[in-house]
Amino acid sequence: MGNLPDHGLPLVQLKEQRRDLVVALQNRCGPISGWELMQIAAVQQAISAFEEVIADLDAEAEMEAAA
Repeated sequence: MGNLPDHGLPLVQLKEQRRDLVVALQNRCGPISGWELMQIAAVQQAISAFEEVIADLDAEAEMEAAA
């Protein structure tokens, strides 16, 4: 597979947000709150959903190109 488009979805921004949240937790002492874990989980769910949509769109584009 070549370099496929991102279809205008904010996948990179979500991955950066997840990284920022995790790094912020790594750089501090003390327990992690449930709210912080929920934020990371929500961003991760959005990333997974976007990756599935992108895979579907890419598969459709490849099928159209092969036809």
